[in-house]
Amino acid sequence: MPYVNIKITREGATKEQKAALISGVTDLLRDVLDKDPATTFVLIDEVDLADWGVHGRSVEELRQS
Repeated sequence: MPYVNIKITREGATKEQKAALISGVTDLLRDVLDKDPATTFVLIDEVDLADWGVHGRSVEELRQS
């Protein structure tokens, strides 16, 4: 029973894009690891730019510079 958690910054990913991620990850696990899509769970978390950091700064701050 695979569980995949995808974290992306909250920048307007559409429902169609999220559906493509869920479908694509499910297909990948089926094709590579022979996992049953019926028991494959995919969760997408959207994170505010102020809550995602790299190199000591938030993405929000980096995008403003």
